[in-house]
Amino acid sequence: MTEEDAKRRLRAEILAARRRLTDDERRAAGRALAARALELPELARARTVAAYVSVGSEPETRALLDALRGRGVRVLLPVLREDDDLDWGEYRGADALVARPLGAGRMTLLEPGGAPDGVEAVLAADVVLLPGLAVDRGGLRLGRGGGSYDRVLARLDAAGAAPALVVLLHDAELRDTVPAEPHDRPVTAAVTPSGLHRFG
Repeated sequence: MTEEDAKRRLRAEILAARRRLTDDERRAAGRALAARALELPELARARTVAAYVSVGSEPETRALLDALRGRGVRVLLPVLREDDDLDWGEYRGADALVARPLGAGRMTLLEPGGAPDGVEAVLAADVVLLPGLAVDRGGLRLGRGGGSYDRVLARLDAAGAAPALVVLLHDAELRDTVPAEPHDRPVTAAVTPSGLHRFG
């Protein structure tokens, strides 16, 4: 089995487990996740955080976004471009988010309204909160496979930027190993509802 086949199989397993969670379980996990994430020293010191609005069965992020904004942190959210790269715009509260359907049967993204600040805006981030499906004990993250965040991480590397990279997950998504390829970059930490997990 190739690494890509192994990734595909693990993605399907985790997405199926996420779909089994009830709305109440997701909300409770989101509140716990926000409380845990706010314990990270990197977030306590951050002036700018690149984050995302959770969709579907992803661990809920809205409580965390509002808490960061309430602390005076500038929160940047991704805006998906036609080429699957990410522009960034400032989060100005839930009422300012714009729904963007991705096509028949696909998810709807919530993005900041207004003109985006460009793909380079992420370089100002002290912390980048990454979506993911799993992370292993070495900090290797399994994403959805679209490549958008691989481009973001490559851009950070090329610019010599070194923000803390933090993935937000459900507890069962911390694994001993995940399939990895040479371009996969380890994250600094993972946050789950039950705790903080540091790597490296």
